[in-house]
Amino acid sequence: MTTQHLNTKIIHSIPVDELTGAISVPIYQTSTFVQEAPGVHKGFDYSRSNNPTRKVLEDLIANLEEGDAGFAFASGLAAIDAVLKLLKSGDEILACDDIYGGSFRIFTHIYEKFGIKVNYVDTTNIQNVVDNINERTKFVWIETPTNPTLKISDIRAISAIAKTVDALLVVDNTFASPVLQQPITLGADIIIHSATKYLGGHSDIIAGAVVTKTKELSAQLKFIQNSSGGILGPFDSWLLIRGIETLPLRIEQHSKNAEKVAEFLSHQSTIKNLYYPGLVSHLNHDVAKKQQSAFGSIISFSLQEDTIEAAESLVTSTQLFKLAESLGGVKSLICHPAQMTHKSIPDEKRKASGVSDSLIRLSVGLENADDLINDLKQAFNQVKNTQTQKAFASSVC
Repeated sequence: MTTQHLNTKIIHSIPVDELTGAISVPIYQTSTFVQEAPGVHKGFDYSRSNNPTRKVLEDLIANLEEGDAGFAFASGLAAIDAVLKLLKSGDEILACDDIYGGSFRIFTHIYEKFGIKVNYVDTTNIQNVVDNINERTKFVWIETPTNPTLKISDIRAISAIAKTVDALLVVDNTFASPVLQQPITLGADIIIHSATKYLGGHSDIIAGAVVTKTKELSAQLKFIQNSSGGILGPFDSWLLIRGIETLPLRIEQHSKNAEKVAEFLSHQSTIKNLYYPGLVSHLNHDVAKKQQSAFGSIISFSLQEDTIEAAESLVTSTQLFKLAESLGGVKSLICHPAQMTHKSIPDEKRKASGVSDSLIRLSVGLENADDLINDLKQAFNQVKNTQTQKAFASSVC
């Protein structure tokens, strides 16, 4: 058979049910499985250890990322937690500085007290990785693109550096998705997803996923998953399978819409910094172009008036862009990281990594791009009018 396109591969890697011929994967909503004799069963004994619906999902995720095995968890943070359990006291992580607030929180408030040290550097500069990696470094942990300033790190180059000290490269691939980027093929050892986002795609589940490169890592993650128990349930596994079926089509339209919105934003005088890897002006556009097939649907920007008040005024003025946490769903979302996703990061560190007080993050959905642009136009105009009225009132006083 000739090489298949990704959308064909995804759809036909989801098996037809052997027992009934059901074209939709059955939801095996069961806690346990009857055994013929002690230890003699059909591959399933207890749903924490394995479940037929979850197994289809995990095999699908591994296939998407060209990995050895996939693992589904109850949330993205549960997936991160499972990976961190590969470490022991005294180990170190070299992490990107612009990191998801939840990752920073679990690193700092949970694992540092167990003797895991985390060093943060700007991994877009390869020399920073070279200068800060050492023999105690067991993970090099990157997001690319990062959340929320969309920094791009060179996966292949960082993988080569990690190998010099036998460290594993862990890549959070949430923002790109396997449709746009497959880090294992570029040298990564472990991939993490907040499957809540693009893999699910409909803002209706909380889920996480891990994909491992080698059988040794797969065995270790399987042991941790079973021992710790933070697994994804059968119904949510089914929802995630259903979401993945349309992943390539959604990502394609997400990306097309975002490119149009980013182009509109690039001409707005009230914007100070605009972050979108698809723009030639983006610092790491060439790296993104090299390792991604398109540039995704997340856009971030800061305002000329770099205050929390200015950002809050804008994010509460949109109509189609809904003010909410999360991203990657059908509906467009707008977020103010300083008060929402990155609130757990100390102000000084947050600002040093580029997350300014006025930074706003857009998750561009599947609405018509012109409608989304018009919504942003009216929001910018509404903020300008409010500022003009305040200035007039102040001058009168």
